[in-house]
Amino acid sequence: MIFVKNPTIPVNLALALGVHLAILLLVLVLTGQLVWPEAKAPALDSLKVEVIRLAPSTPPSKPAPGPASKAAPPAPTAEDWALASTYTLKNSKRYRNTWGQQVRSMMGTAIEGPDQGAVRFAIEIAPDGRLAKLQTIWSTSDKAEQLARQAIVNLPPLPPTPTGQPLVFEKTISFQPFDDGWPPIYKFDCLPDPPRYSNPFGWDGRSAFVAKPPPARPDPNQPMPTECPDAPEDSLEAEAADMQRQVDLWESSRLKTHPQ
Repeated sequence: MIFVKNPTIPVNLALALGVHLAILLLVLVLTGQLVWPEAKAPALDSLKVEVIRLAPSTPPSKPAPGPASKAAPPAPTAEDWALASTYTLKNSKRYRNTWGQQVRSMMGTAIEGPDQGAVRFAIEIAPDGRLAKLQTIWSTSDKAEQLARQAIVNLPPLPPTPTGQPLVFEKTISFQPFDDGWPPIYKFDCLPDPPRYSNPFGWDGRSAFVAKPPPARPDPNQPMPTECPDAPEDSLEAEAADMQRQVDLWESSRLKTHPQ
C-alpha cells in the first residue's frame, strides 16, 4: 500500500489545540479558578529631598538723614574791610554787603527746622562806623532775629563809612540752610541805574490831571558800557552765584530742550 502524507494535519491540530486551550482558560477565569497575579510596580530607591529655606536678606540699615544745615560764611578779612571802606558806588554797596557778611558769620550754623528764617533791618551807620540805628522791618524767625541782634551788638569796631556821611540802608540777613545771599557782584556798579517806570496816566482822582512826560530814552547810536572797566575782579563763586540767580529769574520751561 502507498501512504500519502497530508501536510495540513499538523496545522489543523495546532489550531484545534489552541482553541481548546483558550476556551479552557476563559472558563477557569470566569469561574474564579484562575487568578492573574497583580503586576507589582518596580521598587524605587527612596529619594530624600532636603529643603533649605533662606531667610530674606535685609539691606543694611541706613541712618535716617538729618536736617539740612549750612555753616556760617567766613568773617570778612582786613583786606575786605579796607576795600569796603573806600567803595562809594551804589550807596557804599561793598560796605553794606561786608557788614551783612560780618553779622551772618557771627550767627553760627543754620539748621533746617522751625528756627530757620530771615530778618530785614533798617540800619544807620554813623560816619565813624558805629551803629546809630537798628530797626526790624520784618522777620520770619524769632531765633534768626535774636541771633542777628546779638551779633550786631557784639560787632568789632568797624572802619568809617566810605563817604564820611551816615550810611542808611536796609539789609536782609538770611539764616537758612540753603541760601545766605553771598557773594555779590560789583562789576556793574559804575553803570547808571535804568530809569524807573512811572505810569504816565496815573492819577489820584482829586487833583488836576497832568500827563507825565515819558522818561528820556538813551541814544541808540551811543555805545552802552556793559561792565565797569576799573571794577575789581569778582570771584568765581560770585560769578557762578550771579549766573544761577539769572537762570532762576529768567528761565522758561518752553526754552528747555528735552531729550527725544
